[in-house]
Amino acid sequence: MQLPIIAEDLKGKVAVVTGAGGVICSELSAALAAAGVKVALLDRALEKAEAAAAEIVKAGGVAKGYFANVLDLKTLEECRNKVLADFGPCDILVNGAGGNNPKAQTDKEYFEPGDEDNDEIKTFFNLSDEGIQFVFNLNYLGTLMPTQVFARDMTGRKGCCILNISSMNAFTPLTKIPAYSAAKAAVSNFTQWLAVHFSKAGIRVNAIAPGFLSTAQNKSLLWNADGTPTARTGKIIAGTPMGRFGRPEELVGATLFLVSERAAGFITGVVLPIDGGFSAYSGV
Repeated sequence: MQLPIIAEDLKGKVAVVTGAGGVICSELSAALAAAGVKVALLDRALEKAEAAAAEIVKAGGVAKGYFANVLDLKTLEECRNKVLADFGPCDILVNGAGGNNPKAQTDKEYFEPGDEDNDEIKTFFNLSDEGIQFVFNLNYLGTLMPTQVFARDMTGRKGCCILNISSMNAFTPLTKIPAYSAAKAAVSNFTQWLAVHFSKAGIRVNAIAPGFLSTAQNKSLLWNADGTPTARTGKIIAGTPMGRFGRPEELVGATLFLVSERAAGFITGVVLPIDGGFSAYSGV
């Protein structure tokens, strides 16, 4: 993997990445490791974290997979102790755990009279409170709670930073997914709050806001069972000036830039869109 020169100051640092068994954060973990960072890959699915870590080690990097539930302080504390013993204190925290759930999304983009009494479709009126709470908690509390645990080891140490994963949903909410959009807006707001809160402690806090990537989590929204694109996919591509979905590796440059003290030492409280121009396009 070729890396920008800005990554040179990352060698020897320790990164903790949550949600590291997923497509995006396993890619970011590999990039950090290629820059000389010792990477702790955290995931509720331990086998996925270990598999991603094994690929990094195979490529010559230093990494290890750990079990952690980002909504359980006990497992996070246990994980922190293991990381401290294996690698030392955390320098870089990437809060990547998150996602959506079908129970928290409507079937239709727009409400029509009569939908409120139609139990055969998921409408705003019959969305599962369990699904909504799960999505909101996973994205927002799943960012806040790991920060409570791992930022303890950052205070008073030079060059430490936190990178959150927000979304273009945080700027303009998408139809059908109210809980996910609201939760990512909360992540962006929390990023700014943390940046101010930790400013005197020397901890920078930023976020990236990916645009549309096709992953396992949004597969049902973007692709039909036969593999053809859904109408929603057509709208996305039409609204993205670059005319395509993004790729996980296209998040690497921004990530390395924002976690590099040399390159971004005076940048904190920023939510950086990586969206192929989606946020710049008015539709006309």
